[in-house]
Amino acid sequence: MATLSLVPTSTLASSSLGRVNRYSGMAFASSVKEIKGDGNLPKLVLTSTHGEAEIYLFGGCVTSWKVASGKDLLFVRPDAVFNGQKPISGGIPHCFPQFGPGPMQQHGFARNMNWSVVDSENVEGNPVVTLELKDGPYSRSMWDFSFQALYKVTLNKSSLSTELIITNTDKKQFSFCTALHTYFHASVTGASVKGLKGCKTLNKDPDPTNPLEGKEERDVITFPGFVDCIYLDAPNVLHLDNGLGDIITVKNTNWSDTVLWNPYQQMEACYRDFVCVENAKIGKVQLEPEQSWTAIQHLSID
Repeated sequence: MATLSLVPTSTLASSSLGRVNRYSGMAFASSVKEIKGDGNLPKLVLTSTHGEAEIYLFGGCVTSWKVASGKDLLFVRPDAVFNGQKPISGGIPHCFPQFGPGPMQQHGFARNMNWSVVDSENVEGNPVVTLELKDGPYSRSMWDFSFQALYKVTLNKSSLSTELIITNTDKKQFSFCTALHTYFHASVTGASVKGLKGCKTLNKDPDPTNPLEGKEERDVITFPGFVDCIYLDAPNVLHLDNGLGDIITVKNTNWSDTVLWNPYQQMEACYRDFVCVENAKIGKVQLEPEQSWTAIQHLSID
């Protein structure tokens, strides 16, 4: 069941607008800077003594998380396009308000829109930024609702945390699905995930249009070929061995489901170099006007 919190829309809107106006005339926090990224798209760089993260405002997409060793734990596909038209293929793309195929474009529109920076701070040496996405003509052409999405990204020592808050700013009820389509740098032959044993599964192999229901019996899940499987009511903590010497703990609050994906030979150029472990909300979240839904992802490495 989704966690809902009643937040007055007027309060959210006014505070966000205040931050935008204040922010537009001030410098970023010392640990955050905006530069031109690939394709001249604006990119935020978060730096600390412990590492670095990069976020493109197009799609609100985190594309890099480097730990103190300099190793990047996220992966961007070599076929990724940075033209402000096509979603960025890699990092942590947003799926909202739809996951997968459906009445609108694949995975919805949030990864195809420009997000805005509404806050930036430095908390005990840790950079924190908050991005915002609101409805516009492009989103309303597919999904005719008014909404606000706030996305807070925090770079801590050995961890990267995100908090997503979706608020219904409309006068009518709406529902949505969402996910963080996280690409992890990996050696696919050595990668594995622990923590999903006992979960109900919807396996899209061999027929993505007719998922097979089942139950996960394995303690350790590997990626020997094509993998596209939804795990319903997944636990709050999983462990990814990326096959490159790192154990990444994937914790979440209120992301009820998990998706594992690797395209295998459908992406011959890069499938060996990544796996996707995605926090998701597959069942629809229903929000009344002024209601909000919040979910947190916390990625950490020992």
